[in-house]
Amino acid sequence: MPAQRDNQPKVDMDSIIERQRLEEPMAKHVSWRAGGPAAFYFKPSNREELIAYMQAFQSDVPIHFIGLGSNLLVRDGGIHAAFIAVQDALTGWTELGEGRMYAGAGLACTVFARQCVRKQLGPAEFFAGIPGTIGGALRMNAGAFGGETWDQVESVEVINRKGEVAVRTPNEYEVGYRHVQLQGEPVEEWFIGATFCFEQNYDTSMEKMRALVNQRKETQPLGLPSCGSVFRNPPGEHAARLIEDCGLKGFRVGGAQESEKHANFIINTGAATAADIEGLINYVKGQVDARHGIELIPEVHIIGESGVSQ
Repeated sequence: MPAQRDNQPKVDMDSIIERQRLEEPMAKHVSWRAGGPAAFYFKPSNREELIAYMQAFQSDVPIHFIGLGSNLLVRDGGIHAAFIAVQDALTGWTELGEGRMYAGAGLACTVFARQCVRKQLGPAEFFAGIPGTIGGALRMNAGAFGGETWDQVESVEVINRKGEVAVRTPNEYEVGYRHVQLQGEPVEEWFIGATFCFEQNYDTSMEKMRALVNQRKETQPLGLPSCGSVFRNPPGEHAARLIEDCGLKGFRVGGAQESEKHANFIINTGAATAADIEGLINYVKGQVDARHGIELIPEVHIIGESGVSQ
């Protein structure tokens, strides 16, 4: 965990209020570049501003934390909720010794992978294949190249609606494939960081990590607006194979298209609406179910109201 400081930076609440945006178009903040507005949007500059905002936010509307927006779609009608963007406030990482690394929830997984590889800690290369931040990876137990986030978690740091920070351990969570849930009664809290424990002097290198990244570039439509993998892989199967077997590569709904490079990717060809993307997701699900009798479960979180916001 980051060391506690005696002299915390003074928080300018006037600045926080001025920087909070109302009816913010979420298409600007999600990797699909589509979707409607959020009632509130705030991007804290540091941890202290985040805590102060949480303490001052008196509304009972839902709160969502967002990093790079790679696993989120807000429907075109928008959502009456608050989004807190942590990619500036929680980007720190700290080497704690004995193979342990702390990473803030806003730190890009690719950056975290590089730092771990430089320190000869692993297995950590797989983080370079996760197109998001540590916070998002914790929320869904994201994985790539055979590795999963929670395999390396020693503890997590969380914040609740009152701005109170606490530490939890993995045995307090139910963790599975692309699934993480706090055990017991539901609690409103969000990940703000985690301590990971790796093997020291791990047999890894920047060259090995680059090879994995190049493999990803060759097989996935990087550089185009998408959310990464749309569906979870069913047990013993690959969603991409099932979709491709239905002949859906290149299939379009409006401006949303099944990637011709990787069938488990949906790309925004330039003018897709959230409705186009969701429509294509539902169509693909229906076709795979009809042909293979398998229900595909989306990894992406779809929230908000349908229709065009007025």
